[in-house]
Amino acid sequence: MYLAPVELLFEESRPGRRNWRTPGADRATATADLPAYMVREKAPALPELGELDLIRHFTRLSQKNYAISTNFYPLGSCTMKYNPVVNERIAADPQWYHLHPYQDDDTVQGALELMHDLAADLGEATGLPGVTLHPAAGAHGELTALMVLRAWLDDQGQNQRRTILIPDSAHGTNPASCTLAGFDVVTIKSNDRGLCAVRDLVEHLGDDTAGLMITNPSTLGLFEEDIVKICDLVHEAGGKVYMDGANFNAIMGITRPGDFGIDMMHLNLHKTFSTPHGGGGPGSGPICVTEELTKYLPTPSVVQGSEGFELSTPESSIGRVRGFHGNFMVLVRAYAYIKRLGAEGIKRVAENAVLNANYIRVKVNHHWRVPFDRICMHEFVARPTKAMRDKGIHTLDIAKRLIELGYHPPTVYFPLVVAEAIMVEPTETESKETLDGFIAALIQVAEEATAGEAFLHQTPRNMPVSRVDEAKAVKDPQLCFRCQ
Repeated sequence: MYLAPVELLFEESRPGRRNWRTPGADRATATADLPAYMVREKAPALPELGELDLIRHFTRLSQKNYAISTNFYPLGSCTMKYNPVVNERIAADPQWYHLHPYQDDDTVQGALELMHDLAADLGEATGLPGVTLHPAAGAHGELTALMVLRAWLDDQGQNQRRTILIPDSAHGTNPASCTLAGFDVVTIKSNDRGLCAVRDLVEHLGDDTAGLMITNPSTLGLFEEDIVKICDLVHEAGGKVYMDGANFNAIMGITRPGDFGIDMMHLNLHKTFSTPHGGGGPGSGPICVTEELTKYLPTPSVVQGSEGFELSTPESSIGRVRGFHGNFMVLVRAYAYIKRLGAEGIKRVAENAVLNANYIRVKVNHHWRVPFDRICMHEFVARPTKAMRDKGIHTLDIAKRLIELGYHPPTVYFPLVVAEAIMVEPTETESKETLDGFIAALIQVAEEATAGEAFLHQTPRNMPVSRVDEAKAVKDPQLCFRCQ
């Protein structure tokens, strides 16, 4: 593997490139290119603090953060999983972060090889050989796949097909992505087992059907038992099947979407393949497609030529969907994660994620209402019992009480097909002791809610902020340090 850091290239070609770093440069030189109004006449009045006071200040700030490295995240449908530190160390190596996307191909052969091999690994894991690493997140992957679908439809002379069918248990970003891509959305109902209703699907298939977007496993934590039949029906109607791969953590290494009929899907490298996702990023949402659709993928793609790896444009590419070639540091982490675990390790991740979710489900199902109380995948959905609701206790009260007990709440009020939903996903890395502690907290809150404890409406009582008017906070945020 050969990598040439971009600083070295600059120094070799332009020796004076880094003169701006020279210590002791006078103030006039340092500010010569700035407008006069931007230059201070005197130094800012900064507080004078000792190093110890400064360290304590920032340490206290860091301790206010809730992180996977400090506490349990049972955050359903987001896979807030632990990301091994070794992958962070690998991504932090200067041989990666000193690279620049404008470097010549022959100076970044190692990076191109990593991207090429990662794409091959993702294609093998999904059973879909065409892979692009460009999309910046899951929803961006959805949009990219829909653009590929439109290009394919146009080539087939089928541009009258502008309807996408979406089950009501799918992720909420799916309809938004369809609208951005110029498609119309029709919702397919779930049946009484929480699965996509095949009969309702058949009724909505027609000459205008472009495809189906299905989340499998669904947001209810259930694997679609009729997925092969569903794919066959959509294909017979002339459409393609897109799978939202945000829940791939439950099935990777066990089954491949391409093998049961999926044509396109995205993967969340920032959820499933070892990049921290807290705070909204960074993200990466590669898409994998069938051989037939590969020629429409975004440009550029990495190919192996006669003299090494190079960037190439697919035959009928939809063009660029973002700057450069993907979120590279996320790709490095994903590559390290896959290579370290191997095929058997990846399979074990999915098995443990499913085991942990079912362990919690069985332990709490006598205290909570579990609408679909059977073997689930990586997550399950519960809701308050009728006795709790009769006492005036709602899901929000439960979530706030869990904060008071030291646990980050699961996803609440989603999916919408279950009223007062609580979606629990423990992931694969949590110990039995951690799960038992969370189970005890769920049972304690259930008992308090069943008894109608009034204090639940005031929780959390041990946090700097308790209950706020959440609707007002969204519409009229007060973004200041201290508001009068």
